[in-house]
Amino acid sequence: MSHRLRRGAALAASAALALTLAACGGSDAGDGEARGTEENPVRIGVVGASDPQWEIFSDLAEEEGIFVEIIDFTEYPLPNPALTDGDLDLNQFQHILYLAQYNEADGEDLTPIGATAVYPLGVYSLEHTDVADIPDGGEIAIPNDVTNQARALFVLEEAGLIALNDDAGVVPDPTDIDEASSRVTVTPVDANQTVVALDSVDASVVNNDFVADAGLEPADAIFEDSAESEGARPYINIFVSRAEDAQNETYLKLVEIFHDEAVTDALLENSGGTASIADQPAEELQEILAEVQASLSE
Repeated sequence: MSHRLRRGAALAASAALALTLAACGGSDAGDGEARGTEENPVRIGVVGASDPQWEIFSDLAEEEGIFVEIIDFTEYPLPNPALTDGDLDLNQFQHILYLAQYNEADGEDLTPIGATAVYPLGVYSLEHTDVADIPDGGEIAIPNDVTNQARALFVLEEAGLIALNDDAGVVPDPTDIDEASSRVTVTPVDANQTVVALDSVDASVVNNDFVADAGLEPADAIFEDSAESEGARPYINIFVSRAEDAQNETYLKLVEIFHDEAVTDALLENSGGTASIADQPAEELQEILAEVQASLSE
């Protein structure tokens, strides 16, 4: 899941999906036929179908003889159940940790088959221009939801502001902070309040969703995590299929097409140059998923 959330009504998304599927004969349309034909396209659920990379991707896929239908959702909780139920063939809207949480909560086995990008998470401050300027004992606001809170802690660790206990795992929370070895204190707040908190704290870890709304630019971040860091591994955005389709040659070809330079250039431009293109093999992504799910089940 990228961190560029698009807010909207879940009811509207569900209605739009129902109309789309009705138009192509419902979730049972084309049973027994290979996906990817003009009559039976590969149905891919995304959040943000108007993003420019999807039109380019669809055109390139068609040039390769694979027809796709990009189905838009406005709420994150919808595409995974739609894939589980067979209303979609693939989705591409989430990172590994989000998928792990869904699989664990619902007892499912949806599977990553390809990587797309990692979106950096930044530290912003109205007081300081460098993390080194943040005083010992300073206060940092972070998002309080499980997904973004864990990553925010890794960002602060990478920035040298906190230390995490050795047994923190891949989804740490504030109780995993080694306070004696940390330079700052951490205050979890609602994700949309991290920007508001900038007036009263030394810095905030701000989700990409709220950066532009706050009048900030990604370049304003005084620190951001590296897409290559250990802490960023659960946040690789992915193409996802049902487990039984993980070796589907058509779906794997679509992952390959997504990495065409024209598609990734459009993605990069749409992200304001902040995205880092990811291309880890499916086996590595599945190993990371297994590790994250094991951590969540402890």
